Amino acid sequence: MAASSADGDADKQRVDAGLRALAAAPADARAQAAAAIFAPECRFHIAHPFNDLAGLDAGLDGYFTPLLSSLHHAARTHAIVATDTFEGARLVAVMGHWHGTFTADLVGIPASHKAVWIRFGEIHRIGADGRIAESWMLPDMLDLIRQAGLWPLAPSLGAEHQWPAPGGNTRALSATDHAAGHANLALVRGMHAALGTFDGTSLDSMDLAPWWTPDFAWYGPAGIGTCFGLEGFRTVHQIPFLAAFPDRRGGQHIARIGDGDFVVTGGWPSVTATHSGDGFCGMPATGRSVGMRVMDFYRCESGLIAENWVPLDITHLLLQMGYDLFARIAHLRGHPRTSL
Repeated sequence: MAASSADGDADKQRVDAGLRALAAAPADARAQAAAAIFAPECRFHIAHPFNDLAGLDAGLDGYFTPLLSSLHHAARTHAIVATDTFEGARLVAVMGHWHGTFTADLVGIPASHKAVWIRFGEIHRIGADGRIAESWMLPDMLDLIRQAGLWPLAPSLGAEHQWPAPGGNTRALSATDHAAGHANLALVRGMHAALGTFDGTSLDSMDLAPWWTPDFAWYGPAGIGTCFGLEGFRTVHQIPFLAAFPDRRGGQHIARIGDGDFVVTGGWPSVTATHSGDGFCGMPATGRSVGMRVMDFYRCESGLIAENWVPLDITHLLLQMGYDLFARIAHLRGHPRTSL
């Protein structure tokens, strides 16, 4: 059963304020700000190369402190904050950007000394004390690499840019509305079912047009990019993806959230597949089994999907395909591997 609207509003406000306060806290107050929003035993699941971190101290030392120390005038903006319960868990999902001036290297990515926006999707499980007990976080590390002036892949088929806020608005917090949200969740789940009808040969076997507005926006991660409408979606993402991962299986979710106009789904991994075809991110087939850490943030409008933001851990996916982006960056910066 979904939490009440009042409970949902309180969870959203607490997470929204707490995470923005952590981003803005000076270094000597960062631990205190983190302890106000995360439980001491919080478990973190973060995009590669951060990965799994157990406990708040590990989360601070392994992720928040390196990230925030790399950004002068660091801050967070939240474009979507949505809440619901799924399989008994109270969840809050957030989509937005870390931003600041990139003044210190981060996990081997060279500082550009320019303003950067690190887009992210996050899903947080709320514990009994109201603090976050478990977090899944997908900062777009490949996009930070792009902004730093390094690009270790074939050109993206879609446009690369900062993700816009929903419908051109900037308001993050809206009143919790599970009645509308669950109707929209049913819409998105129907579209997911249509994706599952692919016959392995023809895109027409998936009747996607009834689920989307004609000019819908699909905002992909770095390496894929943004496109508009069904034709753009097919050429920029769907055809390369289906060709590379024809046996993909999705829907392995740790979250399904319906809140007003917004729907959020995600899994760790959400999609499993065999990389048996060429072309995805310019990569030849490897035959390897992969799992994709991915989230989908949807905005629905008048019974159709109008916008879809897709945080996906491309760096981790490519690592499973045998391509270590961070080793490549180290090589380009004068630190090559010197032995097998």
